[in-house]
Amino acid sequence: MRALTWQGTEKLSVETVPDAAVVEPTDAVIRVTSTAICGSDLHLYSTLGMFIDAGDVLGHESMGVVEAVGPEVTRLKVGDRVVVPFVIACGTCHYCRQGLTTQCETTQVHEHHKGASLFGYTKLYGQVAGGQAQYLRIPQAQYGPVVVPDDGTPDERWLYLSDVLPTAWQGVEYANIPAGGTVAVLGLGPIGQMAARVAAFRGASKVIGVDLVPERLAMARRHGIDVLDLRDHDDLAASIRDLTDGRGPDAVIDAVGMEAHGSPVAEMTHKMTAFMPDVVGRTVMDKAGIDRLAALHTAISVVRRGGTVSLSGVYGGAADPMPMMELFDKQLTVRMGQANVHHWIPELMPLVEREDDPLGVLDLRTHRVGIEQGPELYKTFQKKDDGCIKVVLDPWA
Repeated sequence: MRALTWQGTEKLSVETVPDAAVVEPTDAVIRVTSTAICGSDLHLYSTLGMFIDAGDVLGHESMGVVEAVGPEVTRLKVGDRVVVPFVIACGTCHYCRQGLTTQCETTQVHEHHKGASLFGYTKLYGQVAGGQAQYLRIPQAQYGPVVVPDDGTPDERWLYLSDVLPTAWQGVEYANIPAGGTVAVLGLGPIGQMAARVAAFRGASKVIGVDLVPERLAMARRHGIDVLDLRDHDDLAASIRDLTDGRGPDAVIDAVGMEAHGSPVAEMTHKMTAFMPDVVGRTVMDKAGIDRLAALHTAISVVRRGGTVSLSGVYGGAADPMPMMELFDKQLTVRMGQANVHHWIPELMPLVEREDDPLGVLDLRTHRVGIEQGPELYKTFQKKDDGCIKVVLDPWA
């Protein structure tokens, strides 16, 4: 089968690799019909390469048609159309029963002291082959895949249930926006776009989206979001306070994470570790890694006193400095974490099924190309060129 594989920092290639197959009785295999590039894939592309081996298959946002199932997978059948949550979870352990599938005890990566295994996401999260390929092996398939209607609707109606929608929904849930309250969303990439729409759908009186990419600002504006172009505001916190009764919003959702602009020391550290031998780079990131924290510090500065900061953007530094005095003085609540995808599916599925598309899932993807163009589109996405907001790959085009 053909798959998009890692070959080194900012180096990907499409190669022929062994076909995905049922290995464990709880496995399934799907023929992938759509697989997306996620913003967190860019962290691997440019930052966390020391945790990936050459030839590893990337990608954790996938859907397709079931081709084979193991003997213990009774809830799926060959021919089912499914979307695959990026979290690999058993559904029956202590944490899964609490809805914390990202902490699944069955798939936890104890070697690296991490939570549940993830598709296509480095040795830190199980080194499970990802979905940017023609076929995908799905461990724990007795619980994981979500069956969706095989009714001729485009994949993009369902694909974002794998990650984007649950991550955005959890980000808004964790933001704890009061009824009729206000929220600022920092970063209008795919997660930020959806978080802003979800917040508005769930009743926020004012949703302020912040970015500096014209196409992202235009997309958010199209969905009724008040937008601020970061390039036009020297004092972003003051500008947002002016829009929120002088106090700041009730909540801020950081949908940027470690990819934030600025923070030159952290950026240089990332670049240096990318060229170190893997064993050295892993040690540096494990013990002294720091992130570009511009977005997080902005969120803490912008939110009103007594408000909530919700982190949907991914951070990976082991030694990130936190402004503890400001956090304490402003009496802030901070919530964060990988999305517990399965927990949010029952709330999201009825919205995705609606013909009126209340969350605008059919207005997110800007590029759909064959997988052979995947390496080129990683670069386009990273550089935010060509109006690129969301990329979907077709493994069979």
